[in-house]
Amino acid sequence: MGQQKGNTMSSSVQLLEATGSALRDALQRRDWTAIGELDAQCRQAVEEAMVEAVRDEGLLQQRMHELLDLYRELVATCQAEQRRLAGELVQLNQSQQGAKVYQLFT
Repeated sequence: MGQQKGNTMSSSVQLLEATGSALRDALQRRDWTAIGELDAQCRQAVEEAMVEAVRDEGLLQQRMHELLDLYRELVATCQAEQRRLAGELVQLNQSQQGAKVYQLFT
């Protein structure tokens, strides 16, 4: 009976772990659509875990720290991607301006 309670009780923690793992996989693939969907699922899983009475608070705390680290990595990756795209846009804009100048002289 105690084993069954333990499994039921930790379902929110298990959901956090599964959602966090899926989010990490999506981040590695740079699957921004999946990241958006999984972000919403993570937020819901966190809310459920905080509301649900979980006896193993140590495990919940560990999962929350792992999720926090994952979100730090996600933010850093998004910022790097934003800088990369901004650089590409600048180069594209410069190329288009160069093409316009070239057309003026042809």
